[in-house]
Amino acid sequence: MTSQRRSVARAIREALLTPDPTAKVFATRQVARDWRLGRLEFAFDVTMPDRPAWPDELELLPPGRMPKRGKMGNHRNRIALWHSLAHIEFVAIDLALDMAGRFGESMGQVFVSDFLSVAADEAMHFALLARKLDSLDSRYGALPVHDGLWNAATETSHDVIARLAIVPMVLEARGLDVTPATLERVRSQGDENGAKILKRILDDEIRHVAFGSKHFHAICGGRGENPRETWQNLVRTHFSGVLRPPFNDSARLAGGLPREFYGAIA
Repeated sequence: MTSQRRSVARAIREALLTPDPTAKVFATRQVARDWRLGRLEFAFDVTMPDRPAWPDELELLPPGRMPKRGKMGNHRNRIALWHSLAHIEFVAIDLALDMAGRFGESMGQVFVSDFLSVAADEAMHFALLARKLDSLDSRYGALPVHDGLWNAATETSHDVIARLAIVPMVLEARGLDVTPATLERVRSQGDENGAKILKRILDDEIRHVAFGSKHFHAICGGRGENPRETWQNLVRTHFSGVLRPPFNDSARLAGGLPREFYGAIA
């Protein structure tokens, strides 16, 4: 008897191609829920798009042309901070969906479960940040954004181990480094609501890095490769930026990323 369940790949692709931010949040959380409840078939009958759909009105600039953000000293700078964080989380939704949809067939059901749960977290983070912008009489899309995060996905679209090395283990790990200081600045401004949002994001991102590290180490183990050397080589090959201190060593270690991985190439 032929299954009538929709494929997980088709559900992921539809969420990726949803441009409206609120609709993408709902679609992503629905995919994760349907997968968790067994409503989606572990089948990959469609390919992932080269790019996800984003709002037409979103103004994309090269990273080097982005306006400089101040230190939160006024209302405009606060909006710029929360807008930049919202964009990071919006792109992170698509990065997690693409990870599950692009590499899930070869990596298996646990991999799909892990990264669909990441996608649901990122969707929730974005929703919190969009609400924060609304409280500041702004909205996502009110300011220009850059395309640097999705460029990392394009650079690693051919190889799951490269994607794991760069997205969870470099880009998300960087969030572990910078979020605590941002949280303290927000709290010093008397914004306890904002501090709670950032604490929730920080706690979730540790788990996201850990998912990346777990699957990265599993691939290395299957290939008989040294995980530290493999990660360092992949970062040198596929990451165009520079690993800069300060590092949140304790949070990175909790995410399965010990200092011997990044200390030597920082």
